[in-house]
Amino acid sequence: MKSTILKTSLAELPVRRGKVRDIYDLGDCLLLVSTDRISAFDWVLPSGIPDKGRVLTQLSRFWFELLDVPSHLISCDVEDFGLPPEIDREPLTGRSMLVRKTDVVPIECVVRGYLSGSGWKEYQSSGTVCGIKLPAGLQESDRLPEPIFTPATKADVGLHDENITFDDMCGRLGKPLAEELRRRSLDIYARGAEYAATHGILIADTKFEFGQIDSELILIDEVLTPDSSRFWPADAYQPGHGQPSFDKQFVRDWLTQSGWDKNSPPPELPADVVTNTRAKYVEAYEHLTGEAFPWK
Repeated sequence: MKSTILKTSLAELPVRRGKVRDIYDLGDCLLLVSTDRISAFDWVLPSGIPDKGRVLTQLSRFWFELLDVPSHLISCDVEDFGLPPEIDREPLTGRSMLVRKTDVVPIECVVRGYLSGSGWKEYQSSGTVCGIKLPAGLQESDRLPEPIFTPATKADVGLHDENITFDDMCGRLGKPLAEELRRRSLDIYARGAEYAATHGILIADTKFEFGQIDSELILIDEVLTPDSSRFWPADAYQPGHGQPSFDKQFVRDWLTQSGWDKNSPPPELPADVVTNTRAKYVEAYEHLTGEAFPWK
């Protein structure tokens, strides 16, 4: 089995760790290192998925360039990072981004194009998704009449994001900023989903994050990856039930069937689950970019 990187340590550089990323403070910039950690059911698992961090980083780089919107990305080239010479570059290669620091907008900008997940559950009980009324008679996985914007609060590691209404978002951020975030999120989703559909992938839903530099609003974090989005193979799409996906569904399914109670530390993943999950991440990369994954 290929090796995984679950944690990085770069000399004396200050670091904070999220579920997947190790974030190093370089003064006027940040270095985002996507590890191979994987989370499920609000737990970071003891097993990693080889090259997962590289898929997330390289797909985000691809989308930042393709979408051509203002973003925090400076470079993905390790030699541009200005690191001390004693730091080993190899573990960082392909999984790291040098980015501008921003004042992060404390809202997850979620866009849904299809009826799935928690949205489907809510629709079954109330005919709404995050309070937005939808037409009657929709099935699970149906394409929505038009994409909807459903913001959520950003939660700390280990906690759930909380869906909020757009009016609540306006109250927190002010109406002009909230409306601009909604406009940009829907535009980026529409362009990304249109491109992905021509490459065999339906983007059922996704979340974006934004930051500000001197009042300039820019796209940050990861963009349209298997971790931030629900990717479905277009050739297998059939409304009326859940869809196969290019993400960690193998992991969720195995954990659900394993007997783990989801309240105690999770078990190690079997080798076949790790291998199959890696294959799905790599497949998503290759479908979208049209290129062979460089770290086969």
